[in-house]
Amino acid sequence: MGMRAALGQRRRDNAPRGSLLLLLERRLGITVAGLSVLGAVLVGWLLGRSSGSSPLLLLSYGLLMLVVLAWALGRRRIVIDVGRSKVPTRVREGQLVDVELELASARRLSTIVLEESLPEHLGGPRRFPLPMLSPGEQVQLGYAFAPARRGRYTVGPLVAEWSDPFGLTQRRVVLDTAVELIVHPSTEQVHDRVISRAWEDPPIRPPLSKPWPTGFEFYGMRDYVSGDDPRRINWRATARSLDVESGTGRYLVREAEQGITDRVNLFLNTDERAHSPGETSETFELAVRGAASLAVKHLRDGFALDVHTNGGVMATGARGRRAELPLLDQLAEVEREREPFSAALDRLLTSRGGSTHNVILTPQIDRDAAMRLRLILNRGVSVLLALVMWEDTDPVTLQRAGSLGCGVVEIAAGAPLEKVFRQAIGGRR
Repeated sequence: MGMRAALGQRRRDNAPRGSLLLLLERRLGITVAGLSVLGAVLVGWLLGRSSGSSPLLLLSYGLLMLVVLAWALGRRRIVIDVGRSKVPTRVREGQLVDVELELASARRLSTIVLEESLPEHLGGPRRFPLPMLSPGEQVQLGYAFAPARRGRYTVGPLVAEWSDPFGLTQRRVVLDTAVELIVHPSTEQVHDRVISRAWEDPPIRPPLSKPWPTGFEFYGMRDYVSGDDPRRINWRATARSLDVESGTGRYLVREAEQGITDRVNLFLNTDERAHSPGETSETFELAVRGAASLAVKHLRDGFALDVHTNGGVMATGARGRRAELPLLDQLAEVEREREPFSAALDRLLTSRGGSTHNVILTPQIDRDAAMRLRLILNRGVSVLLALVMWEDTDPVTLQRAGSLGCGVVEIAAGAPLEKVFRQAIGGRR
């Protein structure tokens, strides 16, 4: 009987996880073998009644009693103490997560299967057969998974599954509840010069621009004057200028170029018609990773950040490291939609954001988008266009991007973002 139960368990393990038979097993508590026996009982009873055959009727009743006995034996209660290691609330895309399970029971248990429910993007469910669990014995099990895609998932519940000795019935009991896991898009270091201009050179600024005096790009050294922050003194350069014997010298301060703004807008094209097809779009995932990398860079630099999608504003006025996690949580769940990209550009066109730096991530520039971008650039607005490249990129998109006159970055799969953003292509107006 033990071998028969093991064979039934192996058939259940090899069955497709989304099949109708598996769904019936879990809803009715009867395995495929049990359903087959019930079918034989029904057929034998009908044949016996129609032909008046007593042996067929007795055989049908015997098989039915076997199913009832198997159901009674499979209803035994089990008590297992389970401890699951803490699953992190947030992880990065592709990060390896180790999970450990510790089991103990006060009674002797056998032929139990533990199943931890995991979505397909986390590797699928994990099953652990336990042939024997002695009283007081502690068993440690472990598994690992690496999220293949960003998103919000659940790890668990952890379920114990066992069957009767005949393998006709099945019972499932939840041992530990499910926990939530948020998978953030992977981020890389990027280089985005917010002091970029449409056509002027320093110190002339575009119309409606607002200077941000702290700046980021190193300009040179100057003498310390009253009112300067002492933390900006370059002590190494100061030491070279000091004369120890006479006690004279100069205190030198680092000077940075003047920026044009302290606000950055990120525009993510979420139109599903513009991205590569498939359940997981290659171009859309590249665009989300680029948006996440740029968001982290500008938040850590101290900029105020707004993030826009075609459907609306995802985040507004985010600033500082405290805003990183909430924004990455939102980017973990962003999906493609049917709203056209022109809706997002219309918001930029009608806003009074002449002093903002705008980064636009899109795999496609159609005629309407190119027309709106020209109107935006003619207002002197700082724009960096990040084109997401793939094998079916329309050459007309590259031509339109080059004719706009703004900075253009080409993002492709496998290309480091740090290198890509440092090689921005300047278009000619």
